[in-house]
Amino acid sequence: MKRLIITHRTTYRYAEQVSFGPHRMMLRPRDSHEMRLISATLTTSLPADYAWTYDVFGNEVCTGHFSGEADELEIESRLEIDRFPSAVPTHFLSGREAPFPIVYSADEAMDLGATMLTSAETYPDDLRVWIAGLPRRYPGGAMDLLTGLCQEIHGSFAYETRFEQSTQDPAVTFRNRSGACRDFAALFIACARLLGFGARFVSGYLFDPIPENGAPAMQGAGASHAWADVYLPDTGWIEFDPTNGLVASDRLIRIAVVREPHQALPISGSFVGTPSAFVGLWVGVDVEQVLEGQELEVAPV
Repeated sequence: MKRLIITHRTTYRYAEQVSFGPHRMMLRPRDSHEMRLISATLTTSLPADYAWTYDVFGNEVCTGHFSGEADELEIESRLEIDRFPSAVPTHFLSGREAPFPIVYSADEAMDLGATMLTSAETYPDDLRVWIAGLPRRYPGGAMDLLTGLCQEIHGSFAYETRFEQSTQDPAVTFRNRSGACRDFAALFIACARLLGFGARFVSGYLFDPIPENGAPAMQGAGASHAWADVYLPDTGWIEFDPTNGLVASDRLIRIAVVREPHQALPISGSFVGTPSAFVGLWVGVDVEQVLEGQELEVAPV
């Protein structure tokens, strides 16, 4: 078990005083057997009234209604969590790996619903051929196939930082052989769905301790991170991070799980001012492990 402190700061800057519309924030995780929320604080540089709700997927959403005007808006989320090791994916009825092609029960197929929908008809031929060849390259079963896909994207595509909030079309990521973490997650999900899996998009953070013995640093630390979730019968949801080649790793700190990337923006909102007022956006994420005996400030949940 790791005790982690996560600080997520977002700063909007403007060339003049502006007022603000409602801001939708997805910054707080839900408890699970893998993660326990110890404390959570949300502070803003302007006074705000907060409304807490759940979205259609069960994620926690805070909507902030701000008072006053400013040329800068800062939003800071601070979480303290216990992150427990992720279980090794196991077919809990037989202990054997789920076969491929995957077979869902009628209930599973109905409940997975839109997480199985694909836009395959819009994919270029080279991408469709690449996806169709995956079962031949990784013939060992469902986990072997998905792990191979995760590792292939990690090893064959170049990571790049993109400051736009939009996610590339999987065809663009495949053509360029490059993208940000959310682009790789979207490509992985597109492949998984075309192969018949239920898959969804996960937004959260990456815990990247100081590398040991010359190991490379993880990609995606210092900002929000994204990866994929795939459902296997009698195994459950399994997380795959194609950016770093991780499978069911306790380095992944889940905040929100959605059907499509645009539904998982950590913060979205509007301002009222001249069109040229917006100067820029700065985002910083720190994930630190609390060492044994280290004293902490206690924050309210």
